[in-house]
Amino acid sequence: MENLFHEKKVNKSLTSMIFEKIREDILIGKYPSGEKIVEAKLAEEFGVSRTPVREALKQLELDGLVDNIPNRGVIVKGISSQDVEDIYTIRISIEAIAVKWAIAVKWAIDRMNDNDLQKLKDIYELMEFYTFKNDIDKIAELNTKFHETIYNATKSRYMEHVLKDFQYFMKTTRYRSLRSPGRVKNTLKEHKEILDAFIEKNKEEASKAIINHINNSRENARRTRVKTR
Repeated sequence: MENLFHEKKVNKSLTSMIFEKIREDILIGKYPSGEKIVEAKLAEEFGVSRTPVREALKQLELDGLVDNIPNRGVIVKGISSQDVEDIYTIRISIEAIAVKWAIAVKWAIDRMNDNDLQKLKDIYELMEFYTFKNDIDKIAELNTKFHETIYNATKSRYMEHVLKDFQYFMKTTRYRSLRSPGRVKNTLKEHKEILDAFIEKNKEEASKAIINHINNSRENARRTRVKTR
């Protein structure tokens, strides 16, 4: 495996980078629930000593993504069906606040500048392009960037931090959901409705569009889970 850490990222420790990489792999399903993660094997794959890997696994345990079980080792927990339900429910509440209650807290639409809006448009255009190509990986990546642009526009580091955490934990479900028939085109349509509301600076319609998108995503996630059981 290519050493991913030969160019150390600014302001990120080796442990943090390893933690993020393993977390990503768990959330996209590379390490399924119940699989054992071997510390020595990871250290060899990453081309590092076992110490930062061990620390990264401790962080993953704190995040609830793995369990360190005596006499068994580190076992992947992943994201359960109940976790998915909880995340969608909480996300609806928080993300809707980020666009709807601008009168009270001046977030999202009121704080979005021209650069933020242009970035949102650019991301949507790329989503259109990759939807035509049916490139699920790129669509999932752009989906995340689209919502993170909205989070950034709130100019609230606390709101941004919470919502970005939700994005991380939804990766497993998002990839599976986008592969179900018709979901890619519906997702594009839903993001167009969100974008149009932001262009028009219509807080009520933006809130409705986001809630509709999240509810549709949740229903699709439920259907795909049923089919894969």
